[in-house]
Amino acid sequence: MPHTLTFYPLGNADCCQIVTDRGGWYLFDYADRRNLADPADKRIDLPTTLRRGLHAAGRIGYDLVAFSHADDDHIKGASVFFALDHAAKYRGDGRIAMKELWVPAAMILEEGVTDDARALRQEARHRLREGYGIRVFSRPAALEAWLQAQGLSVARRSGCIVDAGQLVRGYSKVLQGVEFFAHSPFASRTEDGRLVDRNKRSIVVQATFDCGGSNARLLLTADTTWENLTDIVRITRWHRNEHRLAWDVVKVPHHCSYPSLSDVKGAEMTKPTPEIAWLYQTLGASGGLVVSSSDPIPGGDTIQPPHKQAAAYYQRHGTPSEGEFVVTMAHPTTRAPEPLVILLDVNGARVRRAPASGSARVTTVSAPRAG
Repeated sequence: MPHTLTFYPLGNADCCQIVTDRGGWYLFDYADRRNLADPADKRIDLPTTLRRGLHAAGRIGYDLVAFSHADDDHIKGASVFFALDHAAKYRGDGRIAMKELWVPAAMILEEGVTDDARALRQEARHRLREGYGIRVFSRPAALEAWLQAQGLSVARRSGCIVDAGQLVRGYSKVLQGVEFFAHSPFASRTEDGRLVDRNKRSIVVQATFDCGGSNARLLLTADTTWENLTDIVRITRWHRNEHRLAWDVVKVPHHCSYPSLSDVKGAEMTKPTPEIAWLYQTLGASGGLVVSSSDPIPGGDTIQPPHKQAAAYYQRHGTPSEGEFVVTMAHPTTRAPEPLVILLDVNGARVRRAPASGSARVTTVSAPRAG
């Protein structure tokens, strides 16, 4: 039985469901963006779709739900969909359970947030105070003042904190079939305490799956900027951890926007920094899949992503040999987008497709590998 990754057609928004061959259910980001009052809206009804899958598997929730950062296109509707322990109004009514919650430190520390961001902040704070079901991605020192204000210390909550450059405790390829390596965030505030662009502080992880003795790797890059992604590559190479950036599937940052490659858009194609070019052009496995969680790629220049110039780079240079660049709102067609289901096993990564007969078939098969 292969591991399964599912990316949902949500427009410019993120949600990736992982189901491992050992029965683990994990969700990275959640954004219910569909306008149910608009019959022409092609975005999926995310809460209904996820509930249907969970109920079919006899589950009431996820083993892990991670929110890469608190922007609306990664959290919209979360306070309605998930059961939150910190207040009674967020419980019951068929809400979906989260055994473990992952957030960056900015979601603990940020003030002045409202709606879903505030509900998730309060839930993360509650779990961190109580010391259960939470992983906060941060330098431990970034949380020191907040913990002290709660009568706690970094030492007492060290098991809840994941620093960049670490494997997340409690997940192993042997037992869970997957391990997670944290690349970002490095910090959550400047030295004077000022919050900065939260996209630079979003969670970036590599998931490595055991596939019968070989590895398949997924790189989730959230909305990280070119500056942060360049730093991730530099730091990882300095520590000689290049294998922690290898990938069979990569979810490209920020809905295929050019600032995830460079500060210069380019007329026809965005040229990435050398470090980012190395990441895409050297570390992708043969047959690797490049996923853009976005609207269809436009034919002309646009202000908002996706940008045709970024897509041109991924299509021409950033996709490995025999690989594929897949856009969520264009899979399998722009007329009728459906969830993008990717299977991971000893043959690497491949897209599961349904032909006209309705029976599933698999394409984009890469060569077996060891590693």
